[in-house]
Amino acid sequence: MDFGEMLSDSFGYAKDAVWGKWGRWALLVVSTIIFPLIMGYMVRIYSGARSAPEADNWVGMFVDGLKLLVIGIIYAIPVFIIMAIFMVPAIIAGGNGDSMLALGSLGIGLLLMIVVAIIISLVSAIGMIRFAQKDSVGQAFAFGAILEHIGKIGWGSYIIALIVLWIVGIVFSVITTILSAIPILGWLITLFLYPVWMIFAARYMTLIYQSAPAPA
Repeated sequence: MDFGEMLSDSFGYAKDAVWGKWGRWALLVVSTIIFPLIMGYMVRIYSGARSAPEADNWVGMFVDGLKLLVIGIIYAIPVFIIMAIFMVPAIIAGGNGDSMLALGSLGIGLLLMIVVAIIISLVSAIGMIRFAQKDSVGQAFAFGAILEHIGKIGWGSYIIALIVLWIVGIVFSVITTILSAIPILGWLITLFLYPVWMIFAARYMTLIYQSAPAPA
């Protein structure tokens, strides 16, 4: 897996999506504010569009975005359950004045939440793209096919690819934080950069998905 080529391709894809196409860029900014819309736009990218799709058919984008949101919520349920299991004892212990037990419960719960969230993110990332590629919500939870696909990509390569994206995301966050400090103009620039980042990330994840043949 050529990470440099994937980053270059994703950057070029995002740049071509907005640069010189000011109307589309403005629509994508609006879509970012009405977040199911930008999620629906990401679904179009996930589906394998060779070039950045138009920001049209907003009803369709909104529906696809809601589907992606629901998929994400379903995947997050185990994390919510763990949080509830360990939060309740912590609250009870805290109410009884047993701060050590409360802190212990919170610490164990937090650790489990992080571990489970990481595992879920590895599976859900491919599941969401599979949903877009197959046009089926059910395919987002085809765990056998998802794990087989990740196996074909290579677990090591897959995890490294995600770490690379995570590092780029941190750099983007630092840049937007600095820009946000500029009075008035800063938040506007940041607002226009958000859809560019989301397009970049969606394209990058799609390239990871396409790096190995997807199971039927």
